[in-house]
Amino acid sequence: MRGVDGLGWLLASWLLLSACAPANSQPSLPAAGVVNLVAPPTTIALAESFKLAFRLQDAPLASHSAFPEIEGFRKGKLTTTTTTRLLPGGARRTELTVAQHYLPYTEGDYVVPAFSLTVNGRVLRSAGGRVRVGPVPPDATGVPPGAAVGSLDQLLGKPKPKYFYEPPDAAFLALEADRRRVYVGQGVRVSLYFYLKPADQALLNFYDFSNQVTELLHKLRQPTTWQVAAPDPSTLPDTVRQVGGQVLLRFRLAAATYYPLTAQDLQFAALRLTMTKFKLLKKPEPGDDARLATYKTYTAAPLLVAVLPLPAPGGVAVGDYVLHEGVSGTHFHTGEAFTYTFGVEGAGNPATLAPPSARPRAGLEVYGPDIREEALPDGRFRKTFRYRLVAQRPGPLPLDSIWRLPFFNPQTARYDTLRPELRLLVSGTDHPTPLAGANVNDDPFYGPALARADARLQPLDVYAQVGRYATVLLAALLAMALVGWWRAP
Repeated sequence: MRGVDGLGWLLASWLLLSACAPANSQPSLPAAGVVNLVAPPTTIALAESFKLAFRLQDAPLASHSAFPEIEGFRKGKLTTTTTTRLLPGGARRTELTVAQHYLPYTEGDYVVPAFSLTVNGRVLRSAGGRVRVGPVPPDATGVPPGAAVGSLDQLLGKPKPKYFYEPPDAAFLALEADRRRVYVGQGVRVSLYFYLKPADQALLNFYDFSNQVTELLHKLRQPTTWQVAAPDPSTLPDTVRQVGGQVLLRFRLAAATYYPLTAQDLQFAALRLTMTKFKLLKKPEPGDDARLATYKTYTAAPLLVAVLPLPAPGGVAVGDYVLHEGVSGTHFHTGEAFTYTFGVEGAGNPATLAPPSARPRAGLEVYGPDIREEALPDGRFRKTFRYRLVAQRPGPLPLDSIWRLPFFNPQTARYDTLRPELRLLVSGTDHPTPLAGANVNDDPFYGPALARADARLQPLDVYAQVGRYATVLLAALLAMALVGWWRAP
């Protein structure tokens, strides 16, 4: 019985301790310890791996976030190394180093972006930097001390660059203009194209396209022109055939139409575009990556477009224009309104094409115009000016005496004028306007009204004064209503 009593006493003690423990107690997390980033190397050989690492002291590793991606490198293995150091006095220090290996594709200078790592809940930040990948030293085997060749191949995971070859390509970058000489005000379309053979699509790819196109557009600007940008570049190429019959694919990278404002020539500097080009493995085997990404820069030659001044007198619209006119109806009577459309169609700058001003003509009222613009294929446009006319006198109505639009035609290098060709005949009797020749005082309504009208000048704030008087009157009426309601039994 004493054994049972002893066991019961132990059980009661355990229950008492459990009851005294906090209800929300949780297992304690490992201490964060001392954690720091390891300074990465600034120069490595092509056969070496670049490493980003952090070192954790005197604490177990609970968690850490992923290492960043680096352009020009492929992520390799993630290695963990534990080191125990004996300190003076017999104490020991444990260091855990976690390193992410990066394998370079080719030689060159690369940027390590700024990044952050979270280790055991603590955030480590790096400002990034640069690393240079140099050639393999002639006397180096590329094998770390104490490592076998098979281990290095397993670490790099990619055949050496010497086993790759660069196949030739027929791609080129070209800056093209639809004409090499223009007059002031005449448009020239300049386009930047990238040509390649259909078979070259497996070897080439665009690299950092958005940033490169932004820089190219900046270099294509001409401060002495009115520039009209083309639609955004298409991701699908055009198929073109050269003079020799060779079929090429053409990507339009940028395009714009330039209208010179002065006689200064348009000078476009040489443009460069960097593409990703893949080298191919000489003897591919199953499981090998058969392509090695490198970079190749293509250059477009500079372009010069000569600008000629306009002959005297100048000061008119420039373009190749024709006139399309129309009228609403076939019979016209005095006092009745009808519309006439003066339409200009052709190639030029529609922004500089002003509506022809209507010359005054006795017995004709002209209203408008209403302007409408429409884009046509091949860079042409149609711009219409719609007028509303009311004839007050019968007889022939020559429209060419009312509207004329002079312009300079760069195709013929001569000045020309657009004139209406329609000849209208207005029937009816003279229908003068009420205020044109009649005396207003003789009118049975307006005459007496004008005689009774007060000719004294009124202050500009008369309406504001009326509003103030109305407000005071309403306030007085409201006060009287409240007093009457208060005195009512």
